[in-house]
Amino acid sequence: MIKIKKIIFLVIGLIILISNEINSQSINDYIKEGLDNNIVLQQKAISLEHALYSLKTANAYFLPSIDFQGNYTTGEGGRYIPLPLGDLMNPIYTTLNNLTGSNSFPTIENKNISFFPKNFYDAKLRTTLPIINSDIYYNRKIQQQQVKLKEYEVDVYKRELVKNIKTAYYNYLCALTAIQIYSKATDILNENVRINQKLIENGKGLPATCLRAQSEREKVLVQFANAQNDEKNAKKYFNFLLNKNLESEIITTFSFTDSVVDSLMTSLLSVSDTSREELMMLKSGENISSYIVKMNKSYLIPKINAFIDLGSQSEDWKYNTKSRYYLTGIQVDFPIFSGGKNMYKTKQAVLDYKNAQLNYENTKLQLTLANEVAKSNLSSAWNAYQSSRLQLKSAQSYFNLIDKGFKEGVYSLIEFLDARNQLTLSELTVNINKYKIMIEVASVERETARYNFDNAKK
Repeated sequence: MIKIKKIIFLVIGLIILISNEINSQSINDYIKEGLDNNIVLQQKAISLEHALYSLKTANAYFLPSIDFQGNYTTGEGGRYIPLPLGDLMNPIYTTLNNLTGSNSFPTIENKNISFFPKNFYDAKLRTTLPIINSDIYYNRKIQQQQVKLKEYEVDVYKRELVKNIKTAYYNYLCALTAIQIYSKATDILNENVRINQKLIENGKGLPATCLRAQSEREKVLVQFANAQNDEKNAKKYFNFLLNKNLESEIITTFSFTDSVVDSLMTSLLSVSDTSREELMMLKSGENISSYIVKMNKSYLIPKINAFIDLGSQSEDWKYNTKSRYYLTGIQVDFPIFSGGKNMYKTKQAVLDYKNAQLNYENTKLQLTLANEVAKSNLSSAWNAYQSSRLQLKSAQSYFNLIDKGFKEGVYSLIEFLDARNQLTLSELTVNINKYKIMIEVASVERETARYNFDNAKK
């Protein structure tokens, strides 16, 4: 007998575990679908990729750059330089010809050298390399923090999306259960109307009683229609979060188990730290501000760049050993006077850094408060659920008693309708409180950043 009981308990435990695994798998599948398809998340992924390319650009500034530069110039007229070569040399050449008795020394003409080059080209490869430049060093540091900031921003939206998907899923299940409750209440009232009509046919009932029963049924039918509308809206919102067709069907394999929820609550309520991506984002922003301060303070560090030109320049497109050349050098940039603008920029950056520090501390307090409030709401939701279950048990017993007495003619229609209203209200309250617990669980999970994204990748 004892062995049979152990086997029964073991089977029940396995069923619960399998059921929880199926439920978890279902919601995790939807979360994965939402993370893969959500448009806003795709936009944030693009922003992250953009930041990564900005970082690669910042790294590229440390490498040498090689550029091809070329120009061609030709012209005539304008200013010129006269060279009286003939006036200087012709008398000497004439004397030499007379002394030698020959014409070995010809007569030359005066020259005018134009300022404009004629068919002149200059083509070169310029290589530049930064040797000392604090700006590109701190720019790389800033871009590294920008990448981290974008990564945290993506994770923040992911967590918010996970919470919204879970909340929308549980709201949809709550709406479905409400439809079932109102459907059950409608069946009860239909039976009540039928009984009253039979009593009238047998001369034992009153038309007013039948009309009241019909009126109560119509009121519940309106509530039933509202519940159906809530279910349609909940379905559309859930599919919207998943970027699917708004009328897509939703798998509803979830089953609420008190023991599992109690265990989940215990693990969540024991979490005390607030290591959230929002704080990491602010810390990255604080680091960026500190690097900007350091970059502005380093304006007194000279900027030194080296360059080398390898090229050719000549007239009439000549290319030979005389046209080829190289030119190398070092450039130094050091500020002497700027009217104090560098100092003012540094002071502004220091104020921005202090403001970032204060913002971090303030946000940390806000997140701690939100964490405690979410845990308190979860505990309150659990207590409300337990209380509503006891109320439902009493309302069900009370309705069974009144229903039996009404059919036997002991209780009036007013008492029957009151018992029915109490039962329906209690069922709705249990339903709402049950899914409110799961919504608050999702909220605590969000505030403590405890959802594991790897679950959505399985």
